[in-house]
Amino acid sequence: MKKKLAIGVAFIAVLATALAVVAQQDKSKRPSPPAQAKIDVGGATITIDYSSPRAKGRKIYGGLVPYGEVWRTGANEATTFVTTADLNVGGTAVPAGSYTLFTIPNKDKWTLILSKKTGEWGTDYPGQSNDLARIDMKASTLPSSVENFTISLEKAGAGANLNIDWETTRASVMISKK
Repeated sequence: MKKKLAIGVAFIAVLATALAVVAQQDKSKRPSPPAQAKIDVGGATITIDYSSPRAKGRKIYGGLVPYGEVWRTGANEATTFVTTADLNVGGTAVPAGSYTLFTIPNKDKWTLILSKKTGEWGTDYPGQSNDLARIDMKASTLPSSVENFTISLEKAGAGANLNIDWETTRASVMISKK
């Protein structure tokens, strides 16, 4: 009888552990759920995968996200930037491929960093020697506060604007097919 009870308890423990692992794999249940921005620009598909943290009443820029320092630009896994064709991003040539996206926020302008190194966890900036490019972004003030960190790609003429919105800040840069 004790042996059956021990086997039953062990089975329940294994089942509970397996269910916990499956629940953790459901990324939509995270405090910073996954999100995606995607657009087609002149036959080039641009896809940005990121995790979207929430402000939750916190001071974001100049607080949680310091000015003048490399920021992971999202949460959890590193933010990825994938293009199927050569692009012009803010006047800089970006070949087709996969990159990791980082930024350096400042009050009046931001810097977009496209790193050639991919597969990092979000906080692991691999260093300037791995940068494909550092591109200036325009910073502006939004008319109202944005609770959820958001990256969007909006059609603009023959190209698109890459927008990063959170709190009352928008950082943006123009993208077009090369």
